[in-house]
Amino acid sequence: MRMRATLGVVTGALALSALAVPAAQADEVEGDTAISNVVVNGGKAAVVGATAKKTITVSFTVKDNSGVDWAQAILYHGANIDSSDSGAVANSSDGRATCTVVNSTTSNCKSTFDLEPGYNLINKVVGGWKVWAIAAGNDADYVQKDNAKSFQVQRASKLTVNASPEPVTKGKTITVTGKLTRANWESGTYSGYATQSVKLQFRKKSSSTYSTVKTIKTNSRGDLKTTVTASQDGYFRYSFAGTSTTPAVNATGDFVDVR
Repeated sequence: MRMRATLGVVTGALALSALAVPAAQADEVEGDTAISNVVVNGGKAAVVGATAKKTITVSFTVKDNSGVDWAQAILYHGANIDSSDSGAVANSSDGRATCTVVNSTTSNCKSTFDLEPGYNLINKVVGGWKVWAIAAGNDADYVQKDNAKSFQVQRASKLTVNASPEPVTKGKTITVTGKLTRANWESGTYSGYATQSVKLQFRKKSSSTYSTVKTIKTNSRGDLKTTVTASQDGYFRYSFAGTSTTPAVNATGDFVDVR
């Protein structure tokens, strides 16, 4: 197995070093060792806020006819692990996964990882991440996968709404304002999300279902503003469908009393 001493994955304060990582970027297999069933964060995108770190779990299955000796996973952002610009090693003391024996040939392995704003998360590394994984059998067979699984890391979103005046006379104009923001991992705050399509929706007082009234776009600061004609009592909200970098979010409905 071709091995090297260090992995240079650096973003801000992050430096992953002294890891036993094969030098080759392409997948490698020696013998019958196999990695399968890789699941990251329960199959959901990892949504991270502006300041608090998020711990996610990566699980996978390893098989080898001689039994499983050890396994390890590393998270990274980039075309491949050698050219990555951020990453995370497992929270275990040696960086390896905890593997539970299923039978003489199979083990289920698991690791947790921390994604932390300002440390291994800055705004430019939002989006697609990958899992690099390696596992070895008791007979020294091994498998190394440069991209055992792809997953999304997203900047958490917030959305507000305010419909006024309240109350309002039927037939008069209602102004609906709001703001779409998302986590800024560098400033530790929520910043406006510009030029995004957002739906204005309405729910009758007697209903539990929202219907779309119109679609507008946020301005350069993430602000929303539009007008509608007052017709009946009900709730207005803004609804954002999300993007690959930012999750969907609905504002809490704002009730308007129409008289």
